[in-house]
Amino acid sequence: MNRLFILLFIALAALARPLADKCPNFILCMADDQGWGDTGYNGHPLLKTPVMDEMARTGLRFDRFYAAAAVCSPTRGSVMTGRHPNRFGCFAWGHTLRPQEITIAEALKKAGYTTGHFGKWHIGSVRADGTASPGNSGFDEWFSSPNFYENNPLFSHNGKVIETKGESSDVTAGLAMDWIGKVAKGKKPFLAVVWFGNPHSPHVAVDKFKKMYSDQPDGVAHFFGEITAMDAALGKMRSGLRKLGIADNTVLWYCSDNGSLPKGSSGGLRARKGSLYEGGIRVPAVLEWPARVKANRITDINANTSDIYPTLLELADVALPKNQPRLDGISLAPLLRGQKQVRKQPMGFWTYHNRGYGRHARRMLEALRQEQLDGNQQPAAPEGQIGHFHPADNLPGHSAWIEGDYKLHRIPVKKNAIQFNYELYHLVNDPKESNNLLNEDKSRLAKRFGRMKADLVTWQQSVINSLNGRDYR
Repeated sequence: MNRLFILLFIALAALARPLADKCPNFILCMADDQGWGDTGYNGHPLLKTPVMDEMARTGLRFDRFYAAAAVCSPTRGSVMTGRHPNRFGCFAWGHTLRPQEITIAEALKKAGYTTGHFGKWHIGSVRADGTASPGNSGFDEWFSSPNFYENNPLFSHNGKVIETKGESSDVTAGLAMDWIGKVAKGKKPFLAVVWFGNPHSPHVAVDKFKKMYSDQPDGVAHFFGEITAMDAALGKMRSGLRKLGIADNTVLWYCSDNGSLPKGSSGGLRARKGSLYEGGIRVPAVLEWPARVKANRITDINANTSDIYPTLLELADVALPKNQPRLDGISLAPLLRGQKQVRKQPMGFWTYHNRGYGRHARRMLEALRQEQLDGNQQPAAPEGQIGHFHPADNLPGHSAWIEGDYKLHRIPVKKNAIQFNYELYHLVNDPKESNNLLNEDKSRLAKRFGRMKADLVTWQQSVINSLNGRDYR
């Protein structure tokens, strides 16, 4: 009888364990304009990134990881939603989320997670009443900037402007770790989204990191210094997790939002930020989860930022919401758990021509602070409205389709044209995309080319349907 009682007690105690004991914590870190080649582990001859290099050695290194878009805001939107950003009208920098979208923060919060955002937002207002603010996108706590930011940054803390002192990445990591230290004492697991402002231009490195590159031209020293400072901030977070005793059950996922700047390195890949060639969208990405991801794992699976949303939900054992709009990402949970995974679903990319909107973060926050000091805060402007109808038979702009090792480009013959040229590359044999296979034996590749071409257009038409709001009905 006593033995039965003890077994029953153990079973009930297991059921009563807090959610934090069962589900992993998540930290999503993102750089701003760090190219594929802007890390030591990817072979940069000068740049010092010891923390990222160690993560690549001790965690999971993604060698074919892509930003969903070639510029910042759209990629950030893909992380939040698991969807290609064109589906919700986030075409370029300064475009926002739609209020109808379901974010990873909302989905995890509903499942019992506590959520925080730190750093660059750039997919909506940072005013408390903004329809696409962090607070109205599922975050319990937020220290957010409307765009990239430099040293001594201003942030919107849950809608109220605050001033900070210090190197920008270090400040961001510090705010995140202060919050993590508090919530880790509770019973809930957490999601922390930490989006650095480095190394977006203008580049102003603090002396400590600039001096590491004293033999380089001044502009290069500032650029390299910003990346090394961000690397150090990442290290601050890793050591903080260990001190709190929560590193083992925390998934720390780091990547960049798009390809390299002119001062940066694409690692020999073609083109840079703003382009759908590899140098514009293939980005560094490393992941640590000590409890499950063991040392020295490298994957060449095709993956992108839209995969983050479904991956985190599966790891947290959270079902997709019943009203979930169509996803583009897939769950990489089997890969993270050590299983063999092959991506069967192709990946689509599409630069839908639309101008970006400049957002000067400091000026915007200074204006908001003055409104708050004057007691005359203005309402946030409407965001993420569904605009005019987009015809599904007019698919302008450069698009691309990655299926296995092949990548097809659909490129307008001239700007705004709806006639296209096509390029097909084998990314393993030709990662620099220098040998268009369609210039060779077309008959050998006719079946593949025809299928990829048709699948790309079908996908684009589905994106237009989403853009026109059909996913929300």
